[in-house]
Amino acid sequence: MKVSGDTITYEEPGALDAFEEDYQLRLGYGEKSAAELGNNGAPSLRVLSLFSGCGGMDLGFEGGFLTHRTSVNVTLKRDFIDKQFSEELVLLKKTKFSTVFANDILTEARNAWMHHFSKRTKNPAVFHTESVVDLVKAHHRGATVFPEEVDVVTGGFPCQDFSIAGKRKGFDSSKSHTGQLLDPLNATEETRGKLYMWMKEVIDLTNPKVFIAENVKGLVNLHNVKEIIQRDFSSAGENGYIVLEPKLLHAADFGVPQSRERVIFIGIRRSALTPEALEALEGSTIPKHYDPYPDPTHAYTQSGRGLQPPVKLKDIFKLVREPEKTDDLSQKYYSKAKYMGRHCQGQTEIKLEGISPTIRAEHHGNIEFRRLSLANGGKLLEELNSGLPERRLTPRECGLIQTFPVDYDFVIEKPGGRKGTFLVSPSKAYKIIGNAVPPLLAYHLARRLEEVWPLYFGSKK
Repeated sequence: MKVSGDTITYEEPGALDAFEEDYQLRLGYGEKSAAELGNNGAPSLRVLSLFSGCGGMDLGFEGGFLTHRTSVNVTLKRDFIDKQFSEELVLLKKTKFSTVFANDILTEARNAWMHHFSKRTKNPAVFHTESVVDLVKAHHRGATVFPEEVDVVTGGFPCQDFSIAGKRKGFDSSKSHTGQLLDPLNATEETRGKLYMWMKEVIDLTNPKVFIAENVKGLVNLHNVKEIIQRDFSSAGENGYIVLEPKLLHAADFGVPQSRERVIFIGIRRSALTPEALEALEGSTIPKHYDPYPDPTHAYTQSGRGLQPPVKLKDIFKLVREPEKTDDLSQKYYSKAKYMGRHCQGQTEIKLEGISPTIRAEHHGNIEFRRLSLANGGKLLEELNSGLPERRLTPRECGLIQTFPVDYDFVIEKPGGRKGTFLVSPSKAYKIIGNAVPPLLAYHLARRLEEVWPLYFGSKK
């Protein structure tokens, strides 16, 4: 591993530094290789990932990661599991998808992405920190930017301008594609709120069979934004894509212990479809076996036969020790912001018997409390009586709530630097975790897409 400034690169993809080796040994990985951890077939479908962040969508699409056993409904999705890894953890099977291009403008997101995906033998050249606007412009100037033979394009285009938690400026964002404040007198198509159009440009250039775009629930009821985006995406490839009616998915219905709702857009290239699939997908009602959206496996907003209860926080927190008793930096370092009263955001205590509130990217240190004191209204009497202090959620706990695996390092110290200097600091770790797509939700999307792929495209890859 080499560090230049605040950026991490790897000379030998897959190599582990001393801390990673120690941490994986403590988790029980030992000397197991990626192959030994399970593989149900070599990846064969190429994914181009935009607005990748620290890789929640990418990890979910590739599979082969650890998750809590209660997050998988063994009645409905036993085939998700490659093996039981420990009493609390299962290893998910790998999919046929492989990320061949990833992109995000945040250096910390790239550092975390590369730190983890290098262990999956991913080449550092896969990740690009230029904005999607600059990448598209470079392509039009003749540079070779995007890979050939892309099967799927994914992208969680920036959601701050559509979020209920934000100012909800939508298309009229005051920030540029690189996050800088704009001159309000100069209109531009490069605002953060219109970056989905640059995702459409990438779809035009790479011509994938399928694209999947993700955004926050707030987009659905912000004027007619959903309809505009659906219409614009439909025009990709000279009106060559069927863009299905976007669907609102609640992460807790898919084994994620968190209240998190996301709008998913799915587009499919007409010219690649079999005649039967084209007829089915263009009909007024799509037959169930052609529907690319996954079915729920847990009963949070849904009900039905075979659904499991939502995953409880108390179960996933069994995977971690208290911060003062661990060497895991993502658990050891956390926000020390004091309790400010219930009138402020992020001053509540999580409920161990339930799911977490939405893990936010912009919490300014006020991430929810893992435990409040009695004086501040704490309810976890058994923990408090045992002497455990009031504290906020750690990055590790937030990552587990998002269904990132226990071996994903979010807080990363700068090698050779003075103590307390980071490639990914605790505050930036919270941000990239809050921005991410829950890997397990993405895994459900990928596995369902694998199921319908032969129906859509026949024997074609």
